[in-house]
Amino acid sequence: MQITTKGIVLSTLKFGDTSLISRIYTASDGLKSYLLKGVLTSKKGKLKAAYFQPLMQLEINAIHKNKGTLESIRDVKVEYHYQSLHTEIAKNSMVLFLSEMLSNAIREEESNNELFQFLEASLQWLDNHDKIANFHLLFLLNLTKYLGFYPDTENFSSNCFDLVDGVFVDLPSSNSFITDENLVLFKRLLGTNFDAIHDITMKKTNRQELLKSIVLYFELHLQGFRKPKSLAVLNEVFS
Repeated sequence: MQITTKGIVLSTLKFGDTSLISRIYTASDGLKSYLLKGVLTSKKGKLKAAYFQPLMQLEINAIHKNKGTLESIRDVKVEYHYQSLHTEIAKNSMVLFLSEMLSNAIREEESNNELFQFLEASLQWLDNHDKIANFHLLFLLNLTKYLGFYPDTENFSSNCFDLVDGVFVDLPSSNSFITDENLVLFKRLLGTNFDAIHDITMKKTNRQELLKSIVLYFELHLQGFRKPKSLAVLNEVFS
């Protein structure tokens, strides 16, 4: 079936000496994997390797056989041209981390318009703003809405957030919880949006501890989720 759809590149791997395999989250069909034959050596082809950098927003014309095998792309163009996402060191580090998180978290081969629109708009916001030190924290918390494990805020005034059960409690049932200063910041993140995120000031240790807790939250709620290798690099950049 031939299809034209918007897509966001989650990851791209070299395949052989001349080709790439790119995993793209599409608006039409959710997660799809494409074999880009000869893309590394072809100079005249319509497909360029530069199009398949992490989190690029594309419009692709593809053939979907929907048999669980690698699909093919006939044509591609950039849907949204980033101004700073891949050129500024801090943003590029965040992009590499978030693309790894998304690759580990998103597995559905079905359309989810709300999730796609969230990713699209959030990445464009990141591209257009400079005060981004806390962006990844709010992005990941908001992402849990679409993956089905957003924190339950019913007992918001409680003293701890239990990462295992995803609820606010006075006494946690496990060792995995957020409390004290980090809990105050966590609650502020839950109550804000990207435009107000720079109003939340936090020390680098708090930011690192919160990120560690949020990544653990993903591990606890998504079967088979792997901690991103780029986490250490991101912490270094934002320290």
